[in-house]
Amino acid sequence: QVQLVESGGGSVQAGGSLRLSCTASGYTANRCMGWFRQAPGKEREGVADVDSYGSTSYADSVKGRFTISRDNARKTLYLQMNSLQPEDTAMYYCAASGTYYICPRNLAEYPYWGQGTQVTVSS
Repeated sequence: QVQLVESGGGSVQAGGSLRLSCTASGYTANRCMGWFRQAPGKEREGVADVDSYGSTSYADSVKGRFTISRDNARKTLYLQMNSLQPEDTAMYYCAASGTYYICPRNLAEYPYWGQGTQVTVSS
C-alpha cells in the first residue's frame, strides 16, 4: 500500500549538513511521516515526525538542528540535518504511520518502512 525509498545519506565531518529524502508511492494522505535512526548496538529511536497538516515534532537530541518537512504533492519527506555530530551517526529510516490525527510514538504504529540510508559523521 505504501512503499518508501530513502536517499541522501553519506559521510560528513562534524558540523556539516545533509538533507535526506524519502519518496513514497501509494497512499500517504492522513498518515504521519517520520524519521527514525538506529546506531550500532542501539534501539531504533524516533528523530522527527510530521502529520498530514505539517505539524512537526522532534526528539530533544535534534531540536534546533534538524528540520522535517513534507511535500504532499510530490509524496516526498525531507530531513534537513545541520550541525551534525558524531552521535548522529546511524542508519536513518523513513516510516509512514497508520491513519492517525496525532502522530504515534510507538514503532509498531508505523507499518511502512524504507530500507534505510546511512549517515556517518566523523570528528
